[in-house]
Amino acid sequence: MTTSDPGPRVLVVEDEPKIAAILRDYLQAEGYAVRLLESGVGAAETALEWPANLLILDLQLPGMDGLHVCRALRARSALPVLMLTARIEEADRLRGFDCGADDYVCKPFSPREVVARTRALLRRHGDGNAAQLPGLRLDAAHHQAHLHGQSLPLTPVEFRLLDTLARRPGTVLSRERLIDAAYPDYRVVSGRTIDSHLKNLRRKLQSAAPGAENAIEAVYGLGYRFRPNAFET
Repeated sequence: MTTSDPGPRVLVVEDEPKIAAILRDYLQAEGYAVRLLESGVGAAETALEWPANLLILDLQLPGMDGLHVCRALRARSALPVLMLTARIEEADRLRGFDCGADDYVCKPFSPREVVARTRALLRRHGDGNAAQLPGLRLDAAHHQAHLHGQSLPLTPVEFRLLDTLARRPGTVLSRERLIDAAYPDYRVVSGRTIDSHLKNLRRKLQSAAPGAENAIEAVYGLGYRFRPNAFET
């Protein structure tokens, strides 16, 4: 199944229909295009032919298990792979990494954690969906930001917040969604902490270009929205 959203494509190979449906719904809610497969047979080929930007792969699959799928994919591609498994033994996790998996989540898991790890992997590998914004340049690999040629001295949290908002211009993102993006270690923080970071981020944007602080708009009761036209000169 796919969506019409132009966001990164995520192929989910999971033979448990309920788990697959939950992952699809959460990923689609974040703007990803999602396709589901129930078997490992042909999964590597589908990932390349679709083509996917990331593969979420269950370890125990009918026809061909996740380790064999991952090895088949790695022979042809560096596509990021997030492995799912009910196994928790260290040896199983190490086998997953040895065959080329980039990250690992054990069942039962939080769908929010899977989405956060998906986002982190796409950011690390480049999801090809960075917003093209007038005057703003973001280098996720080096956590560097420039506005109209001027370097922005952002903290890692501030950079992640700006990067997340800029990738979804015009879309209202909840504080919960921004917390996930700002803290990839899944620590528990309050919405007020995010408000404070965004206040500092706005101040730095304003210092680089008067009026640019208006690019981050608070939407009462919902969260924050990015307005790229505020960067226009």
